[in-house]
Amino acid sequence: MMKDVSPSARKMNRKSHRDKPVSARQGAKSSTRPDARKGSRDGARGPRKPTADRGAARVSEATPAAVSVRMVTVDEDQAGQRLDNFLRVVLKGVPKTHVYRIIRKGEVRVNKGRAKAETKLAAGDVVRVPPVRVSEAKAPVVPGMQVAQQIESAILYEDDALLVLNKPSGLAVHGGSGVSLGVIEALRQLRPDCRFLELVHRIDRDTSGCLLIAKKRSLLRHLHAQIREHHMLKVYNALVDGRWPARKELVDAPLQKNILQSGERMVTVHPEGKRSKTRFRVMERYQDATLVEASLETGRTHQIRVHTQHTGHPILGDVKYGYEQTRELAEKVGLDRLFLHARKVGVNLPDGSYREFEAPLPAELVKVLDGMAR
Repeated sequence: MMKDVSPSARKMNRKSHRDKPVSARQGAKSSTRPDARKGSRDGARGPRKPTADRGAARVSEATPAAVSVRMVTVDEDQAGQRLDNFLRVVLKGVPKTHVYRIIRKGEVRVNKGRAKAETKLAAGDVVRVPPVRVSEAKAPVVPGMQVAQQIESAILYEDDALLVLNKPSGLAVHGGSGVSLGVIEALRQLRPDCRFLELVHRIDRDTSGCLLIAKKRSLLRHLHAQIREHHMLKVYNALVDGRWPARKELVDAPLQKNILQSGERMVTVHPEGKRSKTRFRVMERYQDATLVEASLETGRTHQIRVHTQHTGHPILGDVKYGYEQTRELAEKVGLDRLFLHARKVGVNLPDGSYREFEAPLPAELVKVLDGMAR
């Protein structure tokens, strides 16, 4: 426990320390000191490093994320965030554990008072952000010319709050799990002046089509509320194996995520899974396959892919769900990707208007359908 010492006592203590001869102050470092101080009989551990040295070692390979205290005022677009999430944006590159530590120690203040990590911020709040140091971050992966051109040419709509992409198949929406660069990371580098860019929702890497990206936090919160209430329209096109039953308009089957021993994530129909509903409508019939429209009533991972497999009509080109059943036909029609396309998204905007965004079917999928129609 630390003891309170008056300023005058500390001053006297420093004076007496300075008045001592050098030999007396270095008594602890004398060569005649027993080896027991090293912490082991054979002295393998060695003497402890002074506190100052340990601190110097900790910052020697670091760069300052902030060199002085900052007072950050929360604007309307940032309002409603938790304090910890706000700091993770303000202190980019700082480990999450360190963010929670400075909150817990009271180094972060909101309107001059201590606050908890879960504190919700309001517009006009003033957040005291202490100086922190972080390890030198690796240089970000720069999107190649091809990826940059793909993304720029895929923009369907953009205003000051929303960006809509016709995401190409094969491009992940975000990095992770072996993917160094996704759509959102590439966009942030292509648009360095955009203060805020976040995914509104996600679609699978192999799926193409409509992807919404918020450029304002207020819009992100507004659209996330619609997703939670299942009020966002999401319509897909899928080419499924065989003849889809005309009366099969609704698949209501609970889905559960599973992790295989290999680490691969799979989703299965399971009675203890989450409620999952997909509506289907036949759009075109071919000799060996059916083009269907799938509308999501819930938004579970791999929902359409698992529901079509569950009915016995997996999506062509799906290497995860029903590939053995569809491989021969996919090769026959020249399909080398998943035939699943997010064609339409409909949302209610903050101004009360309703907007639908539609992504045309990619050329490679149109070519497959043309070939099957002959």
